[in-house]
Amino acid sequence: MVIAVMVTLVVASFVSWMVMYLKNREISENVNALDAFEEAFWSGRDLRQLYKELLDDSKVKIQGIENIFLSGFHECERQEKLNADPQGILEGTARKMRIAVAAEEDQLSARLPFLATVGSVSPYVGLFGTVWGIMNSFRSLAGVSQVSLPTVAPGISEALIATAMGLLAAIPAVIAYNRFSDRVERAVVRYENFTDEFIGILHRRLHSSKPG
Repeated sequence: MVIAVMVTLVVASFVSWMVMYLKNREISENVNALDAFEEAFWSGRDLRQLYKELLDDSKVKIQGIENIFLSGFHECERQEKLNADPQGILEGTARKMRIAVAAEEDQLSARLPFLATVGSVSPYVGLFGTVWGIMNSFRSLAGVSQVSLPTVAPGISEALIATAMGLLAAIPAVIAYNRFSDRVERAVVRYENFTDEFIGILHRRLHSSKPG
């Protein structure tokens, strides 16, 4: 049982490190794309041209803020073609962009619950292996006439290793979960700020072109 616990912890630790590597790369790529897009967006370029470039450039991986912008701009154009009133255009565009923000948040947060689970459960799994190993060590003393430290030491030391392995699996997972959660939260705040700013730009454009 103790060996089974150790194997379980090793597998959990290995998978959590894989998740950490993939998640770190994904979030880093997302933040880099966010920085590049905001620089292009606020450079004074025509938004319609930026929209067409993102659609036409097959080399660009549409993700994060780019997907939010495309969703909002597409909805704005669709509403304008339907001759919707300015308020309806603003509400429809804002709703579409908030849906896109929620989808991006779900994407960035994917697999983070696994790290949280490993971080919270691993110490208890290791403790279970320790308790089981110590219990078996003492049960084995029933058939021994003379008890000595060398008799029980191997079983107890093996059991204690399970606790150490549980902590080794849990600590990196907890640190990574907190770090990634913070980075995801900051990215989502930037998405929401961009959505509000885009709606503000759209509001000024619609009302400035309104007759009278």
